[in-house]
Amino acid sequence: MIPVETGRDLRDFLAFGDRLYAGEHRFVPPLRATVRGWHRRGVRLFLLRRGGRVVARTTLHTDAALDAKLGRSTQLFGLTEFEQEAAGELFDAICAAGRAAGRQSVFGPVSLLPNQAGGVITSGFGERGFIDSAWNRPYYPAAYEAYGFGRRFESDTWICPVPDKPVFDFDDARFRAEELRVHRGDRRRVREQLPILREMLNASFAQLGYYTEISAQQLAEQTDGLAYLLDEALLLYLTKAGRPIAFVLCLPDISEFVARIRGNLHLFHQLRLLATRSRHRREAVLIVKGTVPDEQGRGYMRLLSRELHEGLRRGGYHTLRSTYVERANPGSAAQYTAMGGRPLHGYTFYDKDLG
Repeated sequence: MIPVETGRDLRDFLAFGDRLYAGEHRFVPPLRATVRGWHRRGVRLFLLRRGGRVVARTTLHTDAALDAKLGRSTQLFGLTEFEQEAAGELFDAICAAGRAAGRQSVFGPVSLLPNQAGGVITSGFGERGFIDSAWNRPYYPAAYEAYGFGRRFESDTWICPVPDKPVFDFDDARFRAEELRVHRGDRRRVREQLPILREMLNASFAQLGYYTEISAQQLAEQTDGLAYLLDEALLLYLTKAGRPIAFVLCLPDISEFVARIRGNLHLFHQLRLLATRSRHRREAVLIVKGTVPDEQGRGYMRLLSRELHEGLRRGGYHTLRSTYVERANPGSAAQYTAMGGRPLHGYTFYDKDLG
C-alpha cells in the first residue's frame, strides 16, 4: 500500500471509485472537493496497486477524542473501497499500519469520524444510497467479517412516505405556558444559526457511544454550501424561554445528481444544481435531529416533527430518508414507524483488536 503523494495519485484515488462502481446508480460518491480538501490538510490517503493497477484505496487517520470515547487508541480508516479479491491484502496493510503506530485496534470505515460519515451497509443492497450515508457492494460485509472484524454500533437507515395528514400531535396551549417558539432556517442567516445548532447537537448526542464533540470548523466544513441548498422549511429549532432545546435538519435529496456527476461538484455543476434545485424537492434526507438531555421525553421532538412534516407536505415532497439510527436508540426510530416508514439499509461500523 502506497501513500497518495502526487496529483496523479490523487486522480487515481478518485477514479478508482468511479471504476469500481461504473454503471451503478445506487452508489453516491464523496464530493471530490471534500477529498481534495482532506488531502491538502494532511489526511493520509493510500492506494493498493497490483501491477500498476489500483485495486483498493483507504485513508488512515486518528482522533484523540474518539480514542477517549472508545477507551483505547484506535487506528481509523475511511473512504475504503476494494475489489473483492483485494480485501485481505488491504486489511493486512491497515492493521499493519495500526500496529506500527502502536494502536490497540482499528475502526472504520469513517470519513473522518462516525458522526460525520462512513459505515458499511449490510442489507438493502437493492435500495440506492443517499447523501451522508453509505452504499457498497454486497461482498463488503462478508469480506470484513471473514477477516475477523466485528460489527459496532449496528444501525438502520430509514425511508418514510410523507403522510398526507398530520401524524404527530402537540398541545398548542403549551406554547404560551412554556414560552415555546419554533424557528426556521434562513439562507441569509445560516452562519448565525449554525452555532446554535452545534451547541444543541453536541449536547443531544454526547451520550452516544460513537459521538465526539463537533467543532465549529468541522460543522462549517460539513455544511459548506448549505445556504444555496437549504429549504428553509426543513431546518427547524425550538426555543423555550429563549433557550434552544431541540432541532431537526433535513435537506433536499440531491443524491442522484451527485451520483450522475460522480461527486465532481465544481462551479458549473453548482450552478446547474442551483438552477434546477426545484427538481430535487420531491425527496428529502433527514440529516440530524436531537433534543438537549434535560428536555428529552417532553414531546418537543413530536412538535418539531409535526412542523417538519407540514413543511414537507407544503413543499411537495413525497419521501423522507433518514441517515443511520442505532438499533440501541429505538426512540428515534419510533417516529419513522409512526410515519409508516421502514428500515432501508442495515448499517454498521467495523473494528478489530490488534492485541
